[in-house]
Amino acid sequence: MTSGNRSEAVDVKKSYEVRTYGCQMNVHDSERLSGLLEDAGYVPAPAGSDGDADVVVFNTCAVRENADNKLYGNLGRLALMKTKRPGMQIAVGGCLAQKDRDTIVQRAPWVDVVFGTHNIGKLPVLLERARVQEEAQIEIAESLEAFPSTLPTRRESAYAAWVSISVGCNNTCTFCIVPALRGKEKDRRTGDILAEIEALVAEGVSEITLLGQNVNAYGSDIGDREAFSKLLRACGTIEGLERVRFTSPHPRDFTDDVIAAMAETPNVMPQLHMPMQSGSDTVLKAMRRSYRQERFLGIIEKVRAAMPDAAISTDIIVGFPGETEEDFDQTLHAVREARFANAFTFQYSKRPGTPAADMEGQIPKEVVQERYMRLSALQEEISWEENKKQVGRVIEVMVAEGEGRKDGATHRLSGRAPDNRLVHFTKPAQDVRPGDVVTVEITYAAPHHLLAEGAPLGVRLTRSGDAWEKRNREAAPKPAGVMLGLPGIGAPVPLPAAAAPGCGSV
Repeated sequence: MTSGNRSEAVDVKKSYEVRTYGCQMNVHDSERLSGLLEDAGYVPAPAGSDGDADVVVFNTCAVRENADNKLYGNLGRLALMKTKRPGMQIAVGGCLAQKDRDTIVQRAPWVDVVFGTHNIGKLPVLLERARVQEEAQIEIAESLEAFPSTLPTRRESAYAAWVSISVGCNNTCTFCIVPALRGKEKDRRTGDILAEIEALVAEGVSEITLLGQNVNAYGSDIGDREAFSKLLRACGTIEGLERVRFTSPHPRDFTDDVIAAMAETPNVMPQLHMPMQSGSDTVLKAMRRSYRQERFLGIIEKVRAAMPDAAISTDIIVGFPGETEEDFDQTLHAVREARFANAFTFQYSKRPGTPAADMEGQIPKEVVQERYMRLSALQEEISWEENKKQVGRVIEVMVAEGEGRKDGATHRLSGRAPDNRLVHFTKPAQDVRPGDVVTVEITYAAPHHLLAEGAPLGVRLTRSGDAWEKRNREAAPKPAGVMLGLPGIGAPVPLPAAAAPGCGSV
């Protein structure tokens, strides 16, 4: 955690809990919120505290139609707890706070602080002001005050980290409310990004994920169209940085120099998550997506020509207003042609404040559901076929923490391949830690994971494993930290198929 001037307002060690909803950017912001609170003297509440903390922070998402209902339901459950816990404070931040502002305190007057996406660094000050003045503090900045990555942090992983390279988005997709809540794109200076990565590597991190709402548009704010490919190549010069990923790019900005940088930079992983959203040119036009099916599939073809083993994933929205059966058939066609390793499919739901919410031709729920099931079945079949191609391959797996829910029963460990596929493998005779690297041979494929059932072929202990061991040794006497939903390693764990696409994926 970055050092800073510790607030003297917190006289005793008060506990905090952060609850995170939504996309990768929110997870990244929540790491910073936790870091800010710890820098101000708070300590994490024990795992499973379920609101039994001195400060509970909701980092909200606004991309789903029922996001507000979920928030107010959770706030309602804390209202009684607050009456029984003198001095307890509740704060609401994130996209829904940026959108609803005064409405939150009107509907839930027991909330102490409301802050937006642009001023998360103010949280400790606002909590103290609310305590002293004994009234709710609402502060919503209209423009970014500080990049999230410049704030104190409490990372849940010792070996993998997010690095924000830009915030905001200049696109106007009709299904997305992000530009209204996160603002126009603003890029960080390249030197600041690389300095942060080097500092993370010095702490033991071996994998970083470059993060932005439209990550490969990086450079538009500073007037350099090749800035993103240059950044990828620069990451390749950082000693000790083993894996570089990024999320989420937009097809409009996916240029040949980016493909070349990915293929020619050894530590940039052969993995690409690029949202397609629809395979229909008509629907893409209605979505205001500035590409068509031919352009999208052309990018996929170029990526595979440069990196034959690349695993490519996507996001697809089913049932966008006006989508006909012919439009949907075009999506199925594009999926067959692209042969995604996996696709995160979403049933369209109205996002309040977006143009699509008021469009004619809203599709009946039962039609959307039927199309969704057909698409899911097709992608499941393709995912399984693509995973079967991995059988017999020898790959390096970075050991993860918490990725395999059945590892204890199966006596296996889990981790991520370079292409980000999830691999469950037999425990080696030698002890390994999260962040260490194990060489295995894939023996079996399922649609969503791979198995390496034989004895591992090799073990490489790493500085990241050392960092994990050191962190856990130092933290042993302390209560467990609040889990923010950060995946154990690398690119974010995919959202469930029924969830809404995050703002980092549009």
